[in-house]
Amino acid sequence: MNQPLEADTTARRAILDRLNTRTISAPPLPDVDPSQVITYDDPVQEFLDKLSLVGGEATFVDAAPQAEEVLRQIPVFREAKRVVSVFPEAVPGTMSTDGIDDPHAFATIDWMIARGEFMVAENGAIWIDGNTLPHRVLLFIAQYLAIIVSQSQIVSNMHQAYDRIENYDGRYGVFVSGPSKTADIEQSLVLGAHGCRKLQVIIVRD
Repeated sequence: MNQPLEADTTARRAILDRLNTRTISAPPLPDVDPSQVITYDDPVQEFLDKLSLVGGEATFVDAAPQAEEVLRQIPVFREAKRVVSVFPEAVPGTMSTDGIDDPHAFATIDWMIARGEFMVAENGAIWIDGNTLPHRVLLFIAQYLAIIVSQSQIVSNMHQAYDRIENYDGRYGVFVSGPSKTADIEQSLVLGAHGCRKLQVIIVRD
């Protein structure tokens, strides 16, 4: 019987160590001319258009606590048993993350309620501050995702977005758009293949 070959970890480690000792010079990043990047007269409407294009939905409310009323109009939220919320003053959760160290414990979450820091008009993305998340996997493992964000917190493009987070010192942060989708199999679009099946954005007027 043929025995499986064991990876030569010593050789692999030696190669990686040699690569780490090499200094590779790279050209500096180009300076961005602000007058040449795209901006919008109505960035909120552009955000709504782009979000719809990628399969997300948005609803406006006058105050964050009204977000729960919006979600309760969605049948899969009304039927949800396991809801994790990092914005409990807007939407209370039914499952606490206290004392849970193993991310696998969240495998059966129905909804995740997240707090968005700001929106990006050109691609319909929202920046999530990882400091608000007890576990980063919560954004991606839940069946459905709702993000609550302020209407005034919006930028036109990713250049402005990166300027905004240039000095971000959190342990983790991510731009989220969605829902998750893939068309790898037979070029047939499937939603929710690698993450949430639905993204509901709730925009608080201010």
